Amino acid sequence: MQGIQMSEFGGPEVLVLREFERPRAKAGEVLIKLDYAGVSFADTYMRRGYYKPPHTYATRLPFTPGVDGVGRIAEIGAGVSGFSAGDHVTYVLGHNSYAQYVAVASWKVVRVPPDVPAPFACALMVNGLTAYYLSHQLFLLRPGHTCLIHAGAGSVGQLLIQLAHLRGARVITTVGSPEKEKIVRDLGVDAAILYREVDFVAAVREATGGEGVDVAYDSVGLDTYRNSMKCLKRRGVCALYGAASGVPDCVRPMEDLAENGSIFVTRSHLAHYMTDGEEIAKASAAVFAAHGSGKLKTAIDPRRLTLAQAAEAHRAIESSASTGKILLQVP
Repeated sequence: MQGIQMSEFGGPEVLVLREFERPRAKAGEVLIKLDYAGVSFADTYMRRGYYKPPHTYATRLPFTPGVDGVGRIAEIGAGVSGFSAGDHVTYVLGHNSYAQYVAVASWKVVRVPPDVPAPFACALMVNGLTAYYLSHQLFLLRPGHTCLIHAGAGSVGQLLIQLAHLRGARVITTVGSPEKEKIVRDLGVDAAILYREVDFVAAVREATGGEGVDVAYDSVGLDTYRNSMKCLKRRGVCALYGAASGVPDCVRPMEDLAENGSIFVTRSHLAHYMTDGEEIAKASAAVFAAHGSGKLKTAIDPRRLTLAQAAEAHRAIESSASTGKILLQVP
C-alpha cells in the first residue's frame, strides 16, 4: 500500500510518500480502508520529535503520522465484536493514518452516523473530542463562567467556542486577523481580541470588568502561556493543550501560580480523557448529535489535498493558514 513514512524527525520535508506492507488486523483490532486521514497539530508535534519515547504519544522511527481518519472496515481481528466488514467508521487516538489502510484498536472506533458526512465525522473526532473534554471534563463550563479561548478561529477553537456556548458560558477569544475576527464574531463570541494589535491581558481584564476569566484554554503555548495565567480569576485554571508556538518552559510556583491568584495550571492530553471505549462513545455521540441538530458547525479546510501533499498540509497548519480541519484524501 501507499503511505507517508518518516525516517527522521524534522520539518515537513521528512514526510515522504512510500510503498510499504499493508497491515493486518491483530487481535482486538479492525483494519480500515481509509477515505480521509485527518491532519492535526499533534501530528506536527510527532513529526518534530516532541513526542519521542517515553511519552503518552510515543513516536518511534520509522513512523507514519496520523491519529484520526474515516473509512470502511476491511478486516476484523480476533476477539472483536460489534463491527462487521464494510461498516462506515471513524476513530481517534490511532496511529499511522497517513496511509491507505490502518489497523486500529476496536475500542477507539465508532460508527459514522448516517446524517454525518465522512469529512465531518473525521473532523469531529480529534478536534471535536478535544473541544469536548476541555469544556465538559477538564473544566466543566456552566452558566456564569467566562472562558478565554486562544486561536478561536482555528478548527478546535471554533468547536470549543460553540460547546462553551452550549454549556452557557461567556466566551472571549483571541485571533490574529480581521478575517479571523469575523469568523468568531459569526459564532457569537462576547469579545474578540486581535492579539497582534493589543495587549490581550489588558483586553481580557477590560472585558471582564477587571475580574479575569474562570479558565483560559491555551493551544499556542510558549508565546502566550504566562500571559494566559495573568488573565485568570483567583483560583482559576490555565489549560494548556497545545504548543503551536513552541513548548512552554517551566511554570514558576511563586511568580506564576501564587502571585496570579493561587491558580492551577494543567498540560492535558486527549488520551488521558478518552481512556476507554465508553468515554469515546459518550463524547463522540454528544458531538455528533450537536452537529446533526445544527448546534455545532464544523469547519473543513477547502483544500483537497492527497497523501502525497502531506508536507503541504503540515505547512498550512503550522502557518495558521487554515481555519478548518485539514483532510488528506486517500486513494
